[in-house]
Amino acid sequence: MAVTTIQVTPDVKARLEGLKRYAKESYNDVIIRLLDLALDTEPLSDEAIRGIEEALEDIKAGRVYPEEEIAREFCV
Repeated sequence: MAVTTIQVTPDVKARLEGLKRYAKESYNDVIIRLLDLALDTEPLSDEAIRGIEEALEDIKAGRVYPEEEIAREFCV
């Protein structure tokens, strides 16, 4: 396995340290976990795409409700 060195600032190193699940977890493992969270490789389903398109149409048509109105109606 080829290994390389990267430079990070002390505050980034401290943040990575804070994300370790256990004391001896490597920074490499922490970074892999972060990349897995950040990079969603699964495509959206057709149903999800249709739902997004419908929501965008609703927004464009002005079919939106202020948060306060929803809160009054549902959080009585």
